[in-house]
Amino acid sequence: MRLTGICFLIFLLHSCTPTEQNKTQKAAYFSLKNYFEKETERLNGLNLQIHKTVAINGINEHKLVKINNFKNELNTFISSDINKASWRGAFIVKKDEHLALYTTENKKIPVKKLEIRFQNNKVKSIQIFLRTVNILYYSSDTLTYFPDSLYEIKKTQKIKLLKEKKYVVIGKFK
Repeated sequence: MRLTGICFLIFLLHSCTPTEQNKTQKAAYFSLKNYFEKETERLNGLNLQIHKTVAINGINEHKLVKINNFKNELNTFISSDINKASWRGAFIVKKDEHLALYTTENKKIPVKKLEIRFQNNKVKSIQIFLRTVNILYYSSDTLTYFPDSLYEIKKTQKIKLLKEKKYVVIGKFK
């Protein structure tokens, strides 16, 4: 009886482990996470300096900076990946050889539009539009990335009872 119980327990535990197919399930949409993880590794190896502009409500600051960790610098792009299990099927997809366009009107999904342009099967540009609205808060972001050229993060934020704030971060590759 005890041996039967042990065998049953082993069988039960084995059947609960994910199959290889589940572990390597293909992304439903273009994976920003995979793209930017590869891109940040590549950029980290180039030892680049960036002409960086930060503007808050129209007040600009310019600096030439060396970025040691592009994963931190481009984390907003990585976190905008639309391949979340609960978002599967929520996006309208339009694709051709030069453009991949993903859009949704789902109020629970902050990424409203993802536009990837291609040239010679390589990413030419990525633009991400995010919007979050609730009773206390409104936020609208536009993220733009041109490989080896620049990245831009524009954010408009309005918190109830406070003034609207506008942020812009532009990094130009030197």
